[in-house]
Amino acid sequence: MIDQSTSFLSDNVVNLKPSGIRRFFDLASAMDNVISLGVGEPDFVTPWNVIEASFHSLEQGYTAYTANAGLYELRQKIHEYLKTNFTLDYQPEDQILVTVGASQAIDLALRSVVNPGDEVIVVEPSFVAYAPIVSLAGGVPVTIDTNPDDEFKLQPQQIEAAITPKTKAIILCSPNNPTGTVLNKQELAEIATVIEKYNLLAISDEIYAELTYDEPFTSFASMEGMKERTILISGFSKAFAMTGWRLGYAAGPSSIISAMTKIHQYAMMSAPTMAQHGALEALTNGQKSVEKMKTSYRQRRNFVVHALTEMGLDCHLPGGAFYVFPSIKKTGLTSEEFAEQLLKKQHVAVVPGNVFGESGEGYIRCSYASSLKQLDEAMKRMKRFIADLD
Repeated sequence: MIDQSTSFLSDNVVNLKPSGIRRFFDLASAMDNVISLGVGEPDFVTPWNVIEASFHSLEQGYTAYTANAGLYELRQKIHEYLKTNFTLDYQPEDQILVTVGASQAIDLALRSVVNPGDEVIVVEPSFVAYAPIVSLAGGVPVTIDTNPDDEFKLQPQQIEAAITPKTKAIILCSPNNPTGTVLNKQELAEIATVIEKYNLLAISDEIYAELTYDEPFTSFASMEGMKERTILISGFSKAFAMTGWRLGYAAGPSSIISAMTKIHQYAMMSAPTMAQHGALEALTNGQKSVEKMKTSYRQRRNFVVHALTEMGLDCHLPGGAFYVFPSIKKTGLTSEEFAEQLLKKQHVAVVPGNVFGESGEGYIRCSYASSLKQLDEAMKRMKRFIADLD
């Protein structure tokens, strides 16, 4: 029988490709003894003081909606946090919006600024949601393929080559998912010059800002002339191990944040109240926990990169986030073939690089947000898998 309900579906949704990551998670979930290096979330439990603060908020009866933009106390704390850590001064009254995860903040940002047909530059390899969200907002994603010889760092001339009269914005992500690449202050300054020259808006996804290992993080909005043309996206999922709490935020010019809040009012009302109280505690007393996790991630990163290099896979040392992006081209397998065979033969789940864009073909993403014991076993299995290919 033909399902007549399909005729009601939006063309945008019908044409939207399913997430390439989910297929491998589904395969892994049906198997035993799988070590997953595919999940982009910390293996740490949310710090107890954060959990306790959310419990206490429930005990105090804070179970109603908050203001649409989020608890004022939380927005004030975000203001202080950004000013202290990243030299950014956003006013809590009208320049900060608390959202349901950083992903919602990205969605709201694009829906607030994109008109039908506007082009938005997406720098690949990239987080799998960027291009689809641009399309759902009525825009046209225009991709830039970064070069592994540059450690997948965006080059200013690549932006200029991609610009047309319809270009409205560019999405930046540093530290990057999936490559772990971090853009330093000089590199960001060169990109800022192009963005100002062509009067573009930057949507800067800085969800991994706290997780940099070799040099201090620089926020794109802190570059000269960029604060007024940047929407900063961040949240609590990665640094504070709060992925399931679904809490993020956006900071930017008041006119844009006001537009985002307007959509948020109708689409979501407000972010979860108990999660906001937990986030308030995270920003107030959570820095020691962040540093502890960061130290562990640095150790794991060094271990995994060394292990991958020893087994013959080329892999640059990522400066941030908790991913490595090794080349598997020497094996002669495509990214999907490698990931699928590794899962079936050695029960190790990784993400094929091509799901992050065409320039990711020939690579795999491995998350090192797992215990050293699990990472050690995963590397041994992967080494056996590669040896069996010869």
